[in-house]
Amino acid sequence: MLAFGSPCSSSERTSISSCNAMLRELQQLWADIGETEADKGRMLLELEKECLEVYRRKVDEAANSKARLHQSVAAKEAEIATLMASLGQMNASSPVQSEKKPSSLKEQLAYVTPLVEDLKLRKEERFKQFADINAQIEKIMGEILGYSHIINSVNSMNLDEQDLSLRKLTEYQSHLRNLQKEKSERLKKVLEFVNEVHSLCGVLGLDFGKTVSEIHPSLQGTSLEQSTNISDTTLEGLEQTILRLKTERKVRLQKLKDVAASLFELWNLMDTTKEEQVKFSRINFILGSAESDIVEPGALSLDVIQQITAEVERLTTLKASRMKELVMKRRQELEDICCRTHIQPDPSTAADKANAMIDSGLLDPCELLANIETQINKATEEAFSRKEIMDRIERWLCACEEENWLEDYNRDENRYSAGRGAHINLKRAERARVMVNKIPVMVDNLISKTLVWEDEKKKLFLYDGVRLASILEDYKRTRQQKEEEKKRARDQKKLQDMLLAEKEARFGSKPSPRRSNSFRKVNGYHVNGNGSVTPSPRRNSIGCATPELLTPRSYSGRQNGYFKETRRLSTAPLNFVAIPKEDTMSFSSVCGSEPESPPQS
Repeated sequence: MLAFGSPCSSSERTSISSCNAMLRELQQLWADIGETEADKGRMLLELEKECLEVYRRKVDEAANSKARLHQSVAAKEAEIATLMASLGQMNASSPVQSEKKPSSLKEQLAYVTPLVEDLKLRKEERFKQFADINAQIEKIMGEILGYSHIINSVNSMNLDEQDLSLRKLTEYQSHLRNLQKEKSERLKKVLEFVNEVHSLCGVLGLDFGKTVSEIHPSLQGTSLEQSTNISDTTLEGLEQTILRLKTERKVRLQKLKDVAASLFELWNLMDTTKEEQVKFSRINFILGSAESDIVEPGALSLDVIQQITAEVERLTTLKASRMKELVMKRRQELEDICCRTHIQPDPSTAADKANAMIDSGLLDPCELLANIETQINKATEEAFSRKEIMDRIERWLCACEEENWLEDYNRDENRYSAGRGAHINLKRAERARVMVNKIPVMVDNLISKTLVWEDEKKKLFLYDGVRLASILEDYKRTRQQKEEEKKRARDQKKLQDMLLAEKEARFGSKPSPRRSNSFRKVNGYHVNGNGSVTPSPRRNSIGCATPELLTPRSYSGRQNGYFKETRRLSTAPLNFVAIPKEDTMSFSSVCGSEPESPPQS
């Protein structure tokens, strides 16, 4: 029979009592039936086996249920660990290992199931954040790499669901910020390039929309659905377009300069009026600006260049009919330059020869004009190189004129009289003496400068066809002869004075001359009775005993009649204010200091 060794609960005791009652009832039935003891033992053994099998089946079912529960709890715990790992909470304490963990498996399963659901929700929210950031990254990378590469971009940016940690999310956010910054910089750069292309197209008169559409249609700005392309291909296309437009701008500007130079030259040759030039006034502004400063729309368009080219062609056609007049005008300019600088012009292009050659058709007027232009340039360059020497010549000639004036002044017997303006001429005479004393040094310096110029230029310095060094040497010799003549004249006068003094000592003193008229001649000027002054002819030095000084002007008159010196002797204006009586003594004292002053009575 069954033995129950463990304490039993009331339900178990009830079950046992029921079993005992049924066993007693079975024994009674067997007794009534008349079963033998052996049959009774056999049937009890079978009954015991059947009970054991029921118990064993129940134990197996309970063990299987326990295993299933344990497996479910373990799976939930593993899922919790996986979720926490994907969320980056590996180091955090697991809620499964809590001290309040239930002991039974069903309680443990009921405890971990909400935790799993909570972690799944957190993972789903984290995944949405990753997906949103990843979508923005893919979009920006697609814009940067170009829309044709967006599929490759998506495939290369698959999310890793096993790593949804905050660290990974921070990396994605940092990557997104870097891409957004790069996008902003690229967009700014694209807009700068587009604005520059717009400005260059405006200057060159090109279609802006067509130009940028060839690079990418989104750059035209007419599509609202498609954002501006900022890929490397677009940036490179814009840079190449800008470089091409700048090159075209440089070529057109140079072409405009060449055509404008021809236009200006034709204007000067044809004496074009200001009214005709106003139509092309914007050219001066364009040419006067730097290449990068030209921003006026259509400033370098083909229409502008074609208009100027057409005007040049029109003036060129007109120039052919007026070429003879232009040749004569430029020849006159050449002669004026040569006259001012005392250079002899090339006789091969003289006016009479030029007319004869043009009329006979032996020479092309354009070729003759070009030859004259070349001569003008050479004459201008030589005039510039001769400027310093020519300035010294002018100072020397001024000193010579002052010397001639001083000689006339010294020969005037009434130069020391107290007439009107005498003190002004006296001051001029003092300045003239200082200047005359510098003439030898001036001539020597002029000779040395001339020789240095001839050594540098490897040619002679000609003044109206005569070598300047020869003129200066002749002047030095003539001046030396004149000084010797003056010295002999002074010695002769001293001898005459000695004879006169000896005669006076023998026969008595000479009576003082009386004044013939109260109105005296003042330094080459006659004073009329009404107080006005009229100039008298200057005394020419040709009639004097001293030889004439040869200056470049005297050579000019002898060598070339075309270049006659027209400069007149400039004298200081005379101040004919009467000298007060109280100044007479000071004036007389000053006159007494002059050479050859009359003796005081």
